[in-house]
Amino acid sequence: MNETLALQSLFSRGNLRQLAAPLLIVMVLSMMVLPLPPFLLDVFFTFNIAISIMVMLVAMYTLKPLDFSVFPTVLLVTTLLRLSLNVASTRVVLLEGHTGPDAAGKVIEAFGHFLVGGNYAVGLVVFIILVVINFVVITKGAGRIAEVSARFTLDAMPGKQMAIDADLNAGLIGEDEARKRRADIAQEADFFGSMDGASKFVRGDAIAGILILFINIIGGLIVGVLQHDMEIAMAAKNYTLLTIGDGLVAQIPALIISTAAGLVVSRVTTNEDVGQQIAGQMFGNPTVLLLTAFILGVLGLIPGMPNLVFLLLAALIGGLGWWILRSKFQTPAEEAVPVEQPQQELLDASWADVAPVDVLGLEVGYRLIPLVDKGQDGDLLKRIRGLRKKFAQEIGFLAAPVHIRDNLELKPNGYRITLKGVEIGAGESYPGMLLAINPGRVAGPLAGNPTKDPAFGLPAIWIESALREQAHVLGYTVVDPGTVVATHLNHVILSHAAELLGRQETQALLDHIAKDAPKLIEDLVPKQISLSVVQRVLQNLLEEGVNLRDMRSIIETLAEHATRTQDPLDLTTQVRIALGRAILQQLYPGSIDLSVMAIDSGLERVLSQTVQGAGDASGIEPGLADTLLRETAAAARRQEEAGLPAVLLVPGNLRWLLSRFLRRAVPQLSVISNAEVPDSRTIRVTAIIGAKT
Repeated sequence: MNETLALQSLFSRGNLRQLAAPLLIVMVLSMMVLPLPPFLLDVFFTFNIAISIMVMLVAMYTLKPLDFSVFPTVLLVTTLLRLSLNVASTRVVLLEGHTGPDAAGKVIEAFGHFLVGGNYAVGLVVFIILVVINFVVITKGAGRIAEVSARFTLDAMPGKQMAIDADLNAGLIGEDEARKRRADIAQEADFFGSMDGASKFVRGDAIAGILILFINIIGGLIVGVLQHDMEIAMAAKNYTLLTIGDGLVAQIPALIISTAAGLVVSRVTTNEDVGQQIAGQMFGNPTVLLLTAFILGVLGLIPGMPNLVFLLLAALIGGLGWWILRSKFQTPAEEAVPVEQPQQELLDASWADVAPVDVLGLEVGYRLIPLVDKGQDGDLLKRIRGLRKKFAQEIGFLAAPVHIRDNLELKPNGYRITLKGVEIGAGESYPGMLLAINPGRVAGPLAGNPTKDPAFGLPAIWIESALREQAHVLGYTVVDPGTVVATHLNHVILSHAAELLGRQETQALLDHIAKDAPKLIEDLVPKQISLSVVQRVLQNLLEEGVNLRDMRSIIETLAEHATRTQDPLDLTTQVRIALGRAILQQLYPGSIDLSVMAIDSGLERVLSQTVQGAGDASGIEPGLADTLLRETAAAARRQEEAGLPAVLLVPGNLRWLLSRFLRRAVPQLSVISNAEVPDSRTIRVTAIIGAKT
């Protein structure tokens, strides 16, 4: 019973597919050793021809090289199959060649007689020509293309990886899509590297075919004359025709496979197969067809030329060009003229005429309309939806939708981002071109229009699409026009998150939390604290880059301290203490040691007196304020150069004052208080500000 189940498991459909490749290799290798009757030779030669035709058709209908990633392995297997058939047919030719032209099967006989008319001299010339075409022209060219493609693909990998990371950080793609793209890049490099090596199989096959040809002819003459007492002329005719037929039946599939290899490595990846590309790019221009027809017609009128052939082809090509030209410029059917409606009396103004201001808006010039038009394959809308989803996952609330409209007052390639009707960002994007961003370590310059990345202000260049690979090789991060706009929009949304959290969004966030903890929300708002105070606390957190993902801890902290104070600043301080671990995890991911900057003790006392007196930064003496700003900016710059986050550790009573005061001058600075640091963290002071004051 167990043996039956084991056999059934072994020969199930899935296992049979896994066993197919090993069985095929074993069968091919066994043909080199085991003698095959002529009928089986006919079957395998026909199978070889069918496989080669199938490979070429698959190569023509693939849209990109990775769709046929198994091709290098197929190239090895088909080459091995042809050589095994050569060995098996050589055995039969030498053993049975004296019996007649069909000694090695009907396929070899057909190729030896029908294709070359039974003339072994003609057959020899045809065979050599096929080998030269395969070896010198197709295989050498395909191998060179594969070699160059492999080198450029490997050189472009760092730039492509950076582009994927940029899309991932901008929220344009998710982790799964980024992982898939990285795998595609690695597979592409492996594919072209394998194709570079696999092309040597075909070259070796061509050389082996020539050697086998001469070995078979010489061996056949020796066997026929010495062992079977045949006349030299008869032996030469029999064995040479059989050898030529054997060589042709192997070299024609080899030529087809080489052509397929050239098709795979030489095509440019698009959304069309080879046939569609040729039809669209060679026969899609009616001007080219009409000029070709005119030239052929003139040649056909010259006396002594084959007039009928030239004029016939001129008529066919001219007719095709005229038909394409007519289909392009054919006037559409006249649309029905709309019936003019009587003009209604102008209505009085109403509240419907008052249009609310969009919370988030994106206005584009007319040349950028294709980026936001689905009918013109614009994917910016999809990218913006991805941005909002990523924002909600990382920040903790759902931002208002982005309303997109065209604005003829902008530059044709310009766009601007508005918050409640006020411009907060602007830039330019050029459809059909690419933005090559200099991350700071490029290997050389590029030809294009210098500019700056609108999101982060990095030096960049607008380049033509044809320079994409060159830019990747030089180390630039290359992004398309839609990504430029989407990345800028994402940066602006993140930097203005606090202003996007209105009362409506705050209430929606509380309602969302109430689905899991209804009693907690019910006891807090509005019984203990008002919605406006909750909104102000959340905005304070967002202004300093603290996300709202842990809303349960925020609500519990507010509920605990709401009975003692209603001041948003005091409540924000308590919430930050409760979120201390999360804040430090965001600033120091995976690190226990906290490398921070600190304030000199004397300066702390002066600032503490200022807080008690004026209550804000207005009480700081101007000279002291200037020194504090200058030293903090310099210390933050040194921290970043050392690869450390710019974090300032201060007493709790100074944290809010210094955060507001220093934020405008040092936007990358984060200010934390001693109470926010858990006992499990080790503090290491790297700079003391105001030590000389």
